This record gives sequence, C-alpha cells and structure tokens, in this order.
Amino acid sequence: MNTVLITGCSSGYGLATARHFHEQGWRVIATMRRPQESLLPQSDRIRLLPLDVTRRESIEVALQEAGPIDVLVNNAGIGVVGAFEATPMSHIRKVFDTNTFGTMAMTHAVIPQMRERRSGIIVNVTSSVTLAPMPLTAAYTASKQAIEGFTGALAHELAHFGIGVKLVEPGYAPTTRFAANTDIPVADLIPAAYADFAQPIFAGFANPALTTTEADVAAAVWCAANDRSDRLRYPAGADAVALAGAA
Repeated sequence: MNTVLITGCSSGYGLATARHFHEQGWRVIATMRRPQESLLPQSDRIRLLPLDVTRRESIEVALQEAGPIDVLVNNAGIGVVGAFEATPMSHIRKVFDTNTFGTMAMTHAVIPQMRERRSGIIVNVTSSVTLAPMPLTAAYTASKQAIEGFTGALAHELAHFGIGVKLVEPGYAPTTRFAANTDIPVADLIPAAYADFAQPIFAGFANPALTTTEADVAAAVWCAANDRSDRLRYPAGADAVALAGAA
C-alpha cells in the first residue's frame, strides 16, 4: 500500500487531497498544526499527526512517526493580500517561513529516505499567480515563485535517483480561506492611497470568470503523484489551465 504525507490538511486543498488519496486506497499521513481540530476521521489508513513546517524538530518527529513515505505533498501555506508597502516585513518573513522555507525544509528532510530507495515523488503546491502575477499579492507571489524555481532545479537534481519532483499550480478558489490564516486583516493592508486601485481588484475576486475547486487541486495532485514522466507542471482549475495556456 502506498503512503502519502500531506502538509496543511486542516482545510482547503490539503483536506480535499487527503480525502482523495484515501478514497483511492492509499495510506494517508495528514499533518497540520492542530490535528485535534481536524475534520478527517482517524482510521487504519488515515493517521493525523501534528506538524509545523517552520520548526525542524516538529518535522523530524512527524517523519519518524510516519515511517517510509512514497509521496510528499508540500501543501501548507499562508496567503496574504494587500499593498506591499503596507505589509510589515515581519509578516513577509512569516509568509516565506511557511510557503518557501517550510517547503524546502520538508523536502530536505524526506530526500534521504527516497534517495536510498531510489524512488518517490515530491509534489509542491504553488499558485497560478506564478503564471500571471496579480497586484496586491507581491509577497505571496514571491514566496511561490521561489518554489517554482526550486522545484524545477531539484527535479533535474533528483531524477538521477529515481525521485520525481512536481509542481501543482492551483487557480483562484473562492471557497478556500485565502489569507484567513494570517494575523493581519486585509483591510489593514490597504491604505487610503490604494483604495481606488484596490476596489476593482476585489470586485474581480468576488465575481471571477473562471475558478478552481478543492477537488480540482486534489485531482491534479493525484495526477502528479502517479505520473512517472518528466512532466513538471500541473495547473489545477479552469482558470489556471487558461493562464498556463496563455503563458
């Protein structure tokens, strides 16, 4: 039975992806900071583990308890929307600690076991903003663009050992709580000088022409995890697919 470890399973893409792999008969290690609040039922094929991707000791304990992993899905992330000049540098560092360095830390920790077995897949979840950067998402976009470059380079580096490295690029999903997992309200990051500029952007968020669902992302992660080709990118959702085609 194959085993997948997924970070950020408390809600959204991570939760949907954990359910999808479980439905396909996989053993799922669903990780999150507070597993006691999880919507996933613990069973013989779903194990809930606490994991903070910004803390090395937390990563080490989780991987030790998880055992051998066939697929790692780096999904944990923090969203931020606001004018860059109004976003405190401390908050930008927090975004990078989770989105960029957290993904790198998880990958760094799991490579040795995959290299020894000469098999495994690492799936990094980024965003369609890497395909078409959007205003008011500069810090978030930068954190995800870093993972795009990291993943592309690492894919070449680890192919020698039979390890696949993939990118899933979700589009805009209105049903997710993007930026809700931060401690700064969006309104505090839109100064008066940006109000007229931001208004039509937020109107577009409220009425998007194309969107992505959690199921779209779960399906794309599943495809990436089971694809042994050298394909790197998997856009997820109608809007992401359209952007990828225009890129």
